[in-house]
Amino acid sequence: MVDIKTDASLESMRAAGRVVAQTLTAVREAAAVGVPLTELDETARAVLREAGAGSPFLGYHPSWAPTPFPAVICASVNDAIVHGIPGSYRLRDGDLVSIDSGATLDGWVGDAAISFTVGRARPEDLRLIDTANEALAAGIAAAVVGNRIGDIAHAVGRVCRAAGFGIPGGFGGHGVGRTMHEDPGVPNEGRPGRGVALRHGMVLAIEPMLIGSGTDRHFTTRDGWTIRTLDSSRASHAEHTVAITDDGPRILTQL
Repeated sequence: MVDIKTDASLESMRAAGRVVAQTLTAVREAAAVGVPLTELDETARAVLREAGAGSPFLGYHPSWAPTPFPAVICASVNDAIVHGIPGSYRLRDGDLVSIDSGATLDGWVGDAAISFTVGRARPEDLRLIDTANEALAAGIAAAVVGNRIGDIAHAVGRVCRAAGFGIPGGFGGHGVGRTMHEDPGVPNEGRPGRGVALRHGMVLAIEPMLIGSGTDRHFTTRDGWTIRTLDSSRASHAEHTVAITDDGPRILTQL
């Protein structure tokens, strides 16, 4: 069932979203060659504490996961697509890093992700990141009253496929509100004009995930969380929490 938020609720979600944006900014600034992923998680925890916010990631335990998630960010490096657990790995020159972050503030959730490179960037990685951001922008532009979920999915998928990149099946966006994952699902590929109709007050996380080699194939690692590309090619992830309004899409997870 799709939950429709009041305008007052959207303002509360904007406050949570601003904390997410602050977290991602701080983590990106802290990321450098030699920095362990655990330190990036500590940076995110400090931002949440300062804001008086909680984490919808920490302790999250969906039915498919063997253990609760142990961190407040997902840190996915190079061939990791999503759900990377921030461990002792130290960032290396040229790494492609995707950080997914959330915040819970006054009972409302924000969720967003960014990808960036550390040190000397490979041109193909920058193109992968830029395309993920372009796909996200296309999906947001399609998130208007009167459209349908399929219009968002089609907009995202068209950008990814036109650039020659793969789209890992089974992963995509979702509704956001009092919890991190609500109805409806928002696929990263689909047919326009299909699916749930978009209404004022709906809030969606739109999140393209791209595989650089063009394959869609992926697998789950032994930790039960991290999703990696099957051919070890690099991946990119971008995400915003977006409110559907009569005045057009409103990005809630930006500064």
